[in-house]
Amino acid sequence: MSIPAVLRRPSLQDAGLAALLLIGSLVGNGATTGVMGGPPAARWILIGICVAAVAVRRRWPVPALAAASLAAVAQMALAETPAPADLAVPIAMYTLAVRRRRAVSLTLLGAALVAVTAWMAYVALDGRPDGWLDRSAMDAAPRRDPEDLPPPVGEPTTFGPTDWGGLPVLGPLLVVAWAVGWGMHSRRAYLGELERDRDQRAALAVAAERARITREVHDVVAHALAVIVMQAQGGAAAFAKRPADTLAALDTIVATGRGSLAEMRRVLSDGPARPTPGLAQLPVLVEQVRQAGTPVDLHVSGSPRPLPTGVDVSAYRIVQEALTNTMKHAGPGARATVVVAYGSAELRLDAGDDGTRTPTAGGTGNGLRGMRERAALLGGEVTAGPGPDGGYLVRARIPLDPAGTA
Repeated sequence: MSIPAVLRRPSLQDAGLAALLLIGSLVGNGATTGVMGGPPAARWILIGICVAAVAVRRRWPVPALAAASLAAVAQMALAETPAPADLAVPIAMYTLAVRRRRAVSLTLLGAALVAVTAWMAYVALDGRPDGWLDRSAMDAAPRRDPEDLPPPVGEPTTFGPTDWGGLPVLGPLLVVAWAVGWGMHSRRAYLGELERDRDQRAALAVAAERARITREVHDVVAHALAVIVMQAQGGAAAFAKRPADTLAALDTIVATGRGSLAEMRRVLSDGPARPTPGLAQLPVLVEQVRQAGTPVDLHVSGSPRPLPTGVDVSAYRIVQEALTNTMKHAGPGARATVVVAYGSAELRLDAGDDGTRTPTAGGTGNGLRGMRERAALLGGEVTAGPGPDGGYLVRARIPLDPAGTA
């Protein structure tokens, strides 16, 4: 297995993220002791719980969120400063939104917001200064000469738990984490539905196409062979006494063969019209991809005109597959560009993106294979690989007169 494939393993990615949070907590200012000088051992146990929650978040998202939340509340009860490891709470909330149903993730988000509100009320009403914010403000105040300070009066200030900014800070953080996670959940669901729809359409199209081709090929071949056999027999019988009739029979055989070949090309390319998508529906496809979260720029050059059904359907499917691959592999923030160029003799398609993937130039996936087969059936070709300015680019060339190709 290659190194990039190993690095893409979810378990390894989670372990790396957990290690980064641990290292960040090690070098953080508040990682060794709390602002109240609390026991470092308890602090490190709580940080370890948060780090462990990140490491197992994909396998057990609900327990990971619960463990990270309890550890964060315990740190607030000890008036500890926030550490990078405490980001385990929004990370677990994001994972929960990605991997669980909306009702489950929304319920737990609501419970987390209620818990934050209740804790904030407790900190505000316990009658003691905030153990993190107030103590930090005192530590940051300018130092004065002890001789100028008034003598202490009464008991020293007793600091209480902290809430790390309470609902105004923690609430938006949890909501944003959930929203990003649910957006990813919706995107994956759309891609899965798109793949299932594509597979179903492909299966139905293959079955219908096989039946159509079988019927039409039978009619074309049976009729042509019957004519050829009859002309060949008549020409052979007339060869000795009527050579001109033999030549006429041979001309008829040649004309019938050429007509049958042309008809076969028609059957295997554009055939009779049927309700399948074409380039006229391309703006709808582009809008669907945009709604799924991938920006798409569509450019059309030349003079759009009606195309043979085979060309129209194949061009649409090639663009659809290229955009689907962009959504699946180009990475977050990628932008796609589709160019449809109508020429006098051929149709050209460019579908590329500016993503961060680095695929093999040749490309051997099922989607690429299907695109190449569609174009080759019409006498065209498809090339795919890294674009000249980065990202990935699919280029297709389809003749606009498939019946004239060999």
